[in-house]
Amino acid sequence: MWIEPHHPVLSISRQCELIGLARASFYWTPAPVDPTDLALMRRIDEQYLRTPFFGSRQMALWLSREGEPVNRKRVQRLMRLMGLQGAVPGPHTSRPHPSHPVYPYLLGHMTIDRPNLVWSSDITYLPMSRGFLYLMAIIDWYSRYVLAWRLSNTLDTAFCVEALLEALGRAQPVVFNTDQGAQFTSDEFTGCLKHHEILISMDGRGRALDNVFVERLWRTVKYEDIYLHEYPDGHAVHHGLHHYFSFYNYARPHSALGGKTPAEVHQRLDALQRHH
Repeated sequence: MWIEPHHPVLSISRQCELIGLARASFYWTPAPVDPTDLALMRRIDEQYLRTPFFGSRQMALWLSREGEPVNRKRVQRLMRLMGLQGAVPGPHTSRPHPSHPVYPYLLGHMTIDRPNLVWSSDITYLPMSRGFLYLMAIIDWYSRYVLAWRLSNTLDTAFCVEALLEALGRAQPVVFNTDQGAQFTSDEFTGCLKHHEILISMDGRGRALDNVFVERLWRTVKYEDIYLHEYPDGHAVHHGLHHYFSFYNYARPHSALGGKTPAEVHQRLDALQRHH
C-alpha cells in the first residue's frame, strides 16, 4: 500500500485517487495489532462501555483485579490507540489540535423537544478477529436516529467530513455537538458546520458523559452486533453495520421513545414540522 496517512500535502482521498485505489479499500483495511494486545483491547473496550469514567490508571487496576496484571503504560498506550478517554483529564487521542479553536458546550440547559434540533457525533473503536477499525456516526439527539456513519482505519478528518456531508444532504440541525477531538475541531469539519450556519457545541474537556446518547449507541451496536459476529475484515464489518443500522433505525423499538423506532419518531415529527 503506497498511502501515507500523514502526508503533509496530499489527503488520503487524493492519494487513493492518484494511484487508482478505491478509498474503501484503504479505509476498510483493519489496522494491524499484536494478537495479545488485541485480546486486551477487547477487554478494555467492554469495560469502558460500562465505566466510561475509567482512565488508564483505573483500567489497569481493574484488569489486575480481574486476573490480567498489566502495567499502566501499556493500558495507556492501548487506550490512546483505541481513542478512549476517561471522564477526567488525561492523555488521549480525543484532544484538540493545539492550533484549532475549541467551542463551548451549549446543551447544558437546552430543552431538546424535536428532531433536527441537536445532532451529535463521536468515534469509537471496533474490535475485529484480526485488527480493528474506527466507526464514526452522527445521531439525532431527540429521535436517536442514526443519520450517517463511516468506517476508517485511521483517525483522520476525511471520513468524518464525508459522514457530515451525507447527513447534511438530508437535513440540518440547529446545534451540532462533538467532543474536542482533532477531527471535530479541524477547519474542514467546523468550516462545513459554519457554512451551513450550524451552532457548534463541544463537550467539556474530559467529560465523556456529555455525549451520552452517542455513548449509549456504541454500547448497543457493540453488544447487539460487533461482539456477536467478530467480523474478519472491513468489508464484512461494513456489510454487517449496513444491515444493523437499518434494523436499528427502522425495526428496533426504543424504550425511551415509547416503544417506537427512531425512524418513526424522526420522520413523523420532521414531516409535521415541514407541514406547519
